[in-house]
Amino acid sequence: MNGKATTTRTRLDRGRNALGPALELVHTGRAPTRAVLTAELGVTRATAGAVAAELEALGLIRVDSNPAAAGSQGRPSHRLAVDEKGPVALAAQVHPDGFRAALVGLGGTIVATAPGSVVVSADPAQVLGAVVGAGAALLAESGRRCVGAGLAVPSAVAEPEGTALNPLHLAWPAGAQVRQIFAERVREAGIEGPAFTGNDVNLAALAEHRHGAGRGARDLLCVATGHRGVGGALVLDGRLHTGSSGLALEVGHLTVNPEGRPCHCGGRGCLDVETDPLAFLTAAGRVPGPEVSLLQQSRDLLRTSPDDPGVRVAVGELIDRLGLGLAGLVNILNPDRIVLGGLHRELLDADPERLRAVVADRSLWGRSGGVPILPCTLDHNSLVGAAELAWQPVLDDPLAALSREPV
Repeated sequence: MNGKATTTRTRLDRGRNALGPALELVHTGRAPTRAVLTAELGVTRATAGAVAAELEALGLIRVDSNPAAAGSQGRPSHRLAVDEKGPVALAAQVHPDGFRAALVGLGGTIVATAPGSVVVSADPAQVLGAVVGAGAALLAESGRRCVGAGLAVPSAVAEPEGTALNPLHLAWPAGAQVRQIFAERVREAGIEGPAFTGNDVNLAALAEHRHGAGRGARDLLCVATGHRGVGGALVLDGRLHTGSSGLALEVGHLTVNPEGRPCHCGGRGCLDVETDPLAFLTAAGRVPGPEVSLLQQSRDLLRTSPDDPGVRVAVGELIDRLGLGLAGLVNILNPDRIVLGGLHRELLDADPERLRAVVADRSLWGRSGGVPILPCTLDHNSLVGAAELAWQPVLDDPLAALSREPV
C-alpha cells in the first residue's frame, strides 16, 4: 500500500465512528456541504472528506463539486446529497380505511407507492400479507436494494413484544402480534433487512422531526387525527419518547368534554371522539357517507363550504376542545414546538388565532401562547416514519448494516 493510500485509510479509521453521525446529518438535510459536515462533526477537513467518500462508496450519498460563488473567499466546498439511486426502505401503513405500501429513500423521499387498499379485514395476517406483497412488487419493479421494512399501525404498540394493544378502530383482536406477523411476512416475501413496527402517530412525529415541520425542535409534541381517533407523540432531545413499554402519549384519551360522547376506551368526552373526523362531520350536521373516508369527507367539507354556518360551528367546537387538550399537554410536557396532523392541521389553517388563543388562555402563566403551533408538512408522514425505523440501523452503523449480502 502506497503512502497516499495509507494516509487515506488512517483518516478513515479515525473517522469511522463518524460515519453514522455524518450520514444522519446528510439524511436530515443539516449538512448540505462538506464544509458544514466538517464543522458539525468537529473533525478535520481531511477526515470529513474521507468519511464522505466512504458513504459515497457505499451508495448512500453523492459528493458533488460546488465552486465558490464569484467574489467569495476560501477554498470551494463540495455539495452533499443523498444518492437518489441508492437503497430504499419498505414502508407500510394500516389505518381504518385501508393500507398502503411505499419505498422510501434516504432524506425521507417517497420514491414509489402502491395503490392503497380500501378494505381492512379482521385478520391481521391477511392484511399484513397483502401490504407486504404490494411492497415486494414495488421492490421487484425498482430493482433497488432494501435495507429493511417498517410498519405503522393505528394502535399503541407494547414493547418489547410488539403487540397492538388497542386497535380500537380496526376489527383486529386486542394484543395482535403485529410485529411478529409483519416480520414473518417480510421474510416470506424474500425482503432483506430487519422488520419494525410502531404506532402511526409516533412515526409521524419522528418523520416530521427529521424532515418536516418539527426539524430543529428539541422537544416536539405532535397531535394528529387521521381517519378515526386521535393520537399524540413526543420527541425529546431528538429521540422519540415511547415510555417504559411503548405506551407513552396516549393523548386521545384525555377528557376535554366530561358530558361528551362515549369513548371506545370506556371513558366519555375524550379527544379521541371529540376532535376526530366523525366528530367534525357530526357537529357540522352531516351524515357520513360510506364511499369516501371520514377524513376525506371532512377535508372536502372544509374546502368547499368554509362559510356554511354548520361548518363554522363545527370548526369552533373542535378547535375549543383541541385547544383545551393541547393546553393540558403543554402544561405537563413543556415542548418548544407543536405540530398538528390530519384534520387537526386543517382546523389550524381554518382559524389559527382561535386555537392559539385557547391554548394560551388555559395554560399555566399564559406561557403556552409562546409555543409555536404549526401544521405538519409531510405527505404520508406515518409512512416516512415507518421507513425511518428501517433506516435507523444504517444511520447507527452504515458499514455494519450494509455489509450483509443482498438477498
